[in-house]
Amino acid sequence: MKKKSIILGLIPLMLACKTEVSRTVVVYNNDFESNNLTNITNGLTATYNGSTVLGRYNSNVNKGFFDLSINNLPKHDLVIVTFDLYIHDSWDGNKSAPDGPDIWEMKVDGNTYIYATFANFQCSPTAICSPQSYPDNYPNFYHNPKTGAYATNLPGICNAANSTTLYKISKTFRHSSSSLILECSDKLIQTNATDKLCDESWSVDNLKVQAVSL
Repeated sequence: MKKKSIILGLIPLMLACKTEVSRTVVVYNNDFESNNLTNITNGLTATYNGSTVLGRYNSNVNKGFFDLSINNLPKHDLVIVTFDLYIHDSWDGNKSAPDGPDIWEMKVDGNTYIYATFANFQCSPTAICSPQSYPDNYPNFYHNPKTGAYATNLPGICNAANSTTLYKISKTFRHSSSSLILECSDKLIQTNATDKLCDESWSVDNLKVQAVSL
């Protein structure tokens, strides 16, 4: 009797393990080289490092956000959002006012999937540097500047002493609605900055959204 109970209990687990991806559909894909801003609210483009990017954004200058609306999604169970995030110049991570915290946020349909600070400066292994929360959410995490970066020390925008850090972002989440709104935004604190867009900004490239059926 005990053996039979164990076998019956294993059946749901075995079925769950057999879940497979049956179809993946790319519902949005944009490298912005053609300046295509269809379905994007507050869309801006700029040239950075030889490529056209979506940006540059700063909440103290140009509202600091964009929304992407996608309609008529096929039937699906998951959504995968991937993109390149460029953090330009002197982001101050978890620092308190007047310099920070410098926060970047990603929402889908009003649900927050990233709410993180970024610190964009060099930190030697023996130094005590103001941390960033990424790859975790602010305010409860403390990582070294540029943690999780794909590339560091890319060209800055206005000041040769500053740099840009590239993060490869990928988020997968449950989703089944026929429409989707992706919102990316910042909350930058720059009390002492004269030229705020030169001081701190961000941009996005190679934005892709995939609908996945299981």
